Amino acid sequence: MKNVKAVFDIGKTNKKFLLFDKDYNVVHQKSTEFDEIEDEDGFACEDVDTLVEWIENTLVEAIKRPEFDIKSVNFTTYGATLVYLDEKGQRVTPVYNYLKPVDEKIFDEFYEKYEGQEEFCRKTASPALGMLNSGLQMYWMKKEKPDYWQKVKHILHFPQYLSYLFTGNIVSEYTSIGCHTGMWNYDEMEYHSWLSEEGISLPEPIDNSTQYSVDLKGKEIGVGIGIHDSSASLVPFLKQEDEEFILISSGTWAINLNPFNSTNLTKEQLDNDCLCYLSIDQEQVKASRLFMGHIHDKSIEVMNDYFDESKDKYKHIEADSELIDSKLESQKLQFFKDERPTENYLSENDLDEFDSFKTAYHQLMYELSYWEAEQINRVIENDQKPQKIYISGGFVNNDLFVEYIKRIFEDIIIQLSEIDNGTALGAAMVLDD
Repeated sequence: MKNVKAVFDIGKTNKKFLLFDKDYNVVHQKSTEFDEIEDEDGFACEDVDTLVEWIENTLVEAIKRPEFDIKSVNFTTYGATLVYLDEKGQRVTPVYNYLKPVDEKIFDEFYEKYEGQEEFCRKTASPALGMLNSGLQMYWMKKEKPDYWQKVKHILHFPQYLSYLFTGNIVSEYTSIGCHTGMWNYDEMEYHSWLSEEGISLPEPIDNSTQYSVDLKGKEIGVGIGIHDSSASLVPFLKQEDEEFILISSGTWAINLNPFNSTNLTKEQLDNDCLCYLSIDQEQVKASRLFMGHIHDKSIEVMNDYFDESKDKYKHIEADSELIDSKLESQKLQFFKDERPTENYLSENDLDEFDSFKTAYHQLMYELSYWEAEQINRVIENDQKPQKIYISGGFVNNDLFVEYIKRIFEDIIIQLSEIDNGTALGAAMVLDD
């Protein structure tokens, strides 16, 4: 029988369950997806009842397996998501989607009440992102859903809610609080005073290594309190690396994490999608973002139609050194000329001057790499250049992206991460601290 740690890694689309042995090798893995349901306003949201049923059944099934002895379990989830409980510990509302459209006047009113948007965002290291600022979700609900709000006794971040289902403990932790929530005052390193002024009481954060012993089907298992996914993905690198580094966590978003930059965010950084996270050691992690994977995928759809290619054509494009040299030398932007792309992607009119999918794709990847480099530089201080940049996630396998980044940052070691399931791995590793 092998001693293992269990982790539930809950993404917005993919839900994964993994077992790690003592050397952090994955010895078992399963995943699933669920259709979303609708909240009371008709907007898509997480089907939490189905998710919880899957988590409970999956864990019980794993406990029964004779080849594994589960010693502990932890949870990591996407952020900007809160769960509201009544005095009996039952959910009051659906788990609202952070993409839910709401009246922006609510947030304008909030910023006017609390120091103004610029100063509030600076102090909380949270760009103004609407419902993606989960703290402002509470303010919205208080104003717009008073019948629900009056029933609320406890408020939990999503990872802590999943832990609560097994432990019954109402807790909070730093990584979920510190992630563009508008809840944390980075000047004072404590909850922002607006919470108490609005009569909102949240649990004092505790260490991510905290576990509670729980009897599950006659077996004592340590249940962790959970961790925010981006902060979890950083844990394996912080534990293995002695030199200063930046981590590019790539996928739908490219999130650039610099754990060694403790300077306050500037207005220019906040205006360009920079923010701060809190690490498991309660240290500031300066970060920037680019909607790179989304823009890439949407642009590829346009290119496939224009050149009449299959959807996987880009995966077979090899890096052409002459084309790369010419793009870097000319530095010409054709698709995203004037500003960093946010949700926009190229159109068929942009492709008229290209004679092949290959040449157009080299241009697309040059421009995405260019803007990604701009975002990376926003979290590097002039006298604080890192020794390494790690690339993890989906773009590790994109030869053009890797080559462009290597060429743009010639004086920094670019290293491709060999860590698989880094978010789940981080959630497992914190239980050892």
